[in-house]
Amino acid sequence: MFNKVIIAEDHQSVKISVEHTLKELDISGTQYAYYCDDALLRLKKAIQENDAFELLITDLSFAEDGREQKISDGAALIEAAKKLQPDLKLIVFSAESSPAVVSKLFQELDIHAYVYKGRRDTIELKEAIEALQNGKKYLSPEFRMALRTKNAHDFSAYDLMIVTQLAEGTRQKDIPAYLQQNGAKASSLSSVEKRLNQIKEALGFTKNEQLIAYCKDNKII
Repeated sequence: MFNKVIIAEDHQSVKISVEHTLKELDISGTQYAYYCDDALLRLKKAIQENDAFELLITDLSFAEDGREQKISDGAALIEAAKKLQPDLKLIVFSAESSPAVVSKLFQELDIHAYVYKGRRDTIELKEAIEALQNGKKYLSPEFRMALRTKNAHDFSAYDLMIVTQLAEGTRQKDIPAYLQQNGAKASSLSSVEKRLNQIKEALGFTKNEQLIAYCKDNKII
């Protein structure tokens, strides 16, 4: 059972809802921060006092209100928190609806749970916390299906280099030179063409333009 939890959320109504959910799970040791900078400071202070937090629940988006912040979004907070405390459990509680963005949170930031702010969010938040307590990860049900259907291809760093260059207007035949300059092992034109064909086939596209539009729409690039 988690005994000490910090919530980073800039909407008071959501904060109250999360706190209520935690109380229902008999988790009383909670602290709250409106700003990411404040959340990180509390994490640091808790470690210094040998009373570290066990779980961070954070939104992704934080509204600007004129106060200068070093960390202005949840993803940056998670990255900083992981460097500070690698064993910290991480739940993202957000209205972000892009499956590609959610997938990146798991792949690149290694979060433990994603709960979508929707009709069942308090129920799902409970489920997420219980999953973490049992050593499992959690993803809101609607995203499980979405990621299976919309994220049929897991983009590697190599894939992103190729697609990004296409999106920036680089001709396909000129991409090998860019790959060579950036240390890619497979940098021949045939390798680029083969990889693009594999990606398009996995996603059901026939044209590079469709692939670029898909990657932009889903915030992959």
